[in-house]
Amino acid sequence: MREVYVAYSEELTRISFTPASLRENWTRRIRLFYEEFLPRLERRLPVSRVPVEPATEKELLLAHDPEYIDFVKQKSREGRGLLDYGDTPAYPQVFEAALKAVGSTLTLARLLREKPGIGFTPNGGFHHARRRAAGGFCVFNDLAVAALWLRSQGVGRIAIVDIDAHHGDGTQQILYSEDVLKISVHGYGYGFYPGTGWIDELGDGQGLCKNINIPVPLGSGDDVFKLALEEIIVPQLEHYKPEFLIIQAGVDGHDGDPLTDLRFTENSYIRFAESISSIARNIPVLVTGGGGYVPETVARIWALELALMAGGDAREFTVGEVESSSSMAAVNALRDRLNWLKNKLEECSH
Repeated sequence: MREVYVAYSEELTRISFTPASLRENWTRRIRLFYEEFLPRLERRLPVSRVPVEPATEKELLLAHDPEYIDFVKQKSREGRGLLDYGDTPAYPQVFEAALKAVGSTLTLARLLREKPGIGFTPNGGFHHARRRAAGGFCVFNDLAVAALWLRSQGVGRIAIVDIDAHHGDGTQQILYSEDVLKISVHGYGYGFYPGTGWIDELGDGQGLCKNINIPVPLGSGDDVFKLALEEIIVPQLEHYKPEFLIIQAGVDGHDGDPLTDLRFTENSYIRFAESISSIARNIPVLVTGGGGYVPETVARIWALELALMAGGDAREFTVGEVESSSSMAAVNALRDRLNWLKNKLEECSH
């Protein structure tokens, strides 16, 4: 079994960049993970709790413009208003809270370079934050900061896999021209946030054909996720052979999440974690919590995924959810998208 390193800080249980109506959902899932599921993991896996160091402004500058950082600092001092067009509130010391959240991801990135294993921060995965803007409850993009920091330290092939229900538009925008493999599977449909992540957004420059989007129809179930996993995610990771893998493990695609319209069950997350365990057996894997607004489900599936990625037994974290099926129209739509995508990626390889 692999060592599991969990970013642990009581402060992470209080940090939220959501509107007030979702704050309890966001923070409770972290408390539940720490209080209920982490001790259960510790009884069965080699788990270490890792103190969190805040990120520095210099590290933020790897992915964000100084004018935007100054704007967040100003709104943090003012303690009111919004950091974007309506989703992400400002409050007193929001800047310091964001440094701590990004720091939880960077702390693990540093550690995993020296001690390859599985790292997990429950309050990370802020994939909507763009170079110059907040968005979707995300202030600074810890995924992009971590990837660019790793590049600055000489790490070669870095891959980011994002299974959150929403497209990681900020990660894509910051890293669009970077030689970092980015794979996102996400819901896509009329009015669904953020409205980006179509199959033809393939990257640019050094990032060409390294920005891979798998937009799935709203209402999709486990069969659609399995298709995306088997036909794109696994083959692309096996071909790329990453030296360091970063995962945005949002659970808001789970059936019943109040903010999304996907119908994945624990079976999709089991398949995903087992695939990662097989592909990334000997490399660092940094997992961030991402979205998800049913606290009990999110905390349980985080534990399930960590147990499987580490090579342990996850049966105590499963509840026997029945596989969900998609409409034939959804399956056929995804097959068409995957065929187009595979043809484009094949062209890139020649």
